[in-house]
Amino acid sequence: MKSWYLVYCKPRGETRAQQNLALQQIETYLPTLPQQITKAGKTSVKRLPLFPCYLFIYFDPLEISVSKIHSTRGVSRIIGCREEMTAINDAIVHSIKMREAKMLNALQLPSDTMQANNGEQALVVGDKVKFVDGPFKELEGIFEEESGDKRCHILFEIMGQQKRVSVSRASIKGI
Repeated sequence: MKSWYLVYCKPRGETRAQQNLALQQIETYLPTLPQQITKAGKTSVKRLPLFPCYLFIYFDPLEISVSKIHSTRGVSRIIGCREEMTAINDAIVHSIKMREAKMLNALQLPSDTMQANNGEQALVVGDKVKFVDGPFKELEGIFEEESGDKRCHILFEIMGQQKRVSVSRASIKGI
């Protein structure tokens, strides 16, 4: 049965682990905390991991091999992975998500959401997307980041290798 589990990541490797797990169709959640940073006289607000080196994953250990997760780049180990896996209550993860959303709304931070333009669907880092046009048509990937006004970076697996491509925003759609 699918449940939330906690993964310990390599130092500052939460994002890398999140991207590589997403390529394996494993849902992840990285709670972040807004923090005001002053650099070279400029003040900005950045979203930093709430629990550095930790990432929540949602999967069924009977369907997806635990060793597959342990061998994922950026992942060090699953916490509480002994003879029997220690699942985290859904209510705890939901509560963290709600508190994070309240904090972001209170600060009115720009999120990692790509704004919907001309009726296009907004995408968030880690969302699954499908190519609808161009040489990668019908392939699926993971939204990584926007790149300018009309382009974005997508991660996808082709020929057994993970690739990052910059494509037109119009050539993809959320799944």
